[in-house]
Amino acid sequence: MLRVRPVHFTSRTESWKQLLTALGMVQTEDDGGWQVFDSASGRVALHSAEAGSGQDGRTVLAVEVGDVAEFARRTNLSAEEEKAQEEGAREEGPPPVELVTADHGEACRISAPDGFSFLADKAAHFAQCADADAALAVVAVWYTADPEGAVRTLLHAGARPRPVPDNDETADFTAKNGGVLLVRPAAGPSRSGLGFEYDGGLEPLQERLTAAGLTASLTEEAFGSTLHVANPDAGNPNAPATVWISQRRPMG
Repeated sequence: MLRVRPVHFTSRTESWKQLLTALGMVQTEDDGGWQVFDSASGRVALHSAEAGSGQDGRTVLAVEVGDVAEFARRTNLSAEEEKAQEEGAREEGPPPVELVTADHGEACRISAPDGFSFLADKAAHFAQCADADAALAVVAVWYTADPEGAVRTLLHAGARPRPVPDNDETADFTAKNGGVLLVRPAAGPSRSGLGFEYDGGLEPLQERLTAAGLTASLTEEAFGSTLHVANPDAGNPNAPATVWISQRRPMG
């Protein structure tokens, strides 16, 4: 299994809880400084951070898997098979996935050619919450100067490609058990981003957010509408000013 579950570090947990609940997500884990919210497709974990710290307002890419050892084996095997098929195979190096012991237990660390890495944790529970808004999906973004390497890494991990509007260096993936992964070219060190997709009109969602006391504005962009909601961490150097929710428009 593979499910998108980015981790957002914040000193404003209650404000984020208000936002995620208004989006239609349902809280399924609450361990004080660790809270998890389910959408119909993907999850978001909130991790408490000290105000003004280097972590405050930062999102890190993370996924959930069913069996971390089996996930590592399959992902490394996929990478090895690709390497064997290449003409003039790349130099031998460490496997892209290694088992690690994180502060919360056993996990896998997936490392990419651009130096970026992220964790795959064992899922605490497997069913998606039936009470979550069925139209909402969690989107994790990987910004990188090496989109090709990021794409290979996600393919080895079992992410499923989906069509994109044009043939630039962007790439979209879905995870078998929920959530969306986007690769976007960007200069500088690789980094993560967080957003959402909505399979339906955004106006009712905008009204719901406004009724919850949140500021939300709707914009028309090249490939569809996007809703921008004030980021609870706005003003923090780690955080963008808004959280975005794009309208899902299937290609092809």
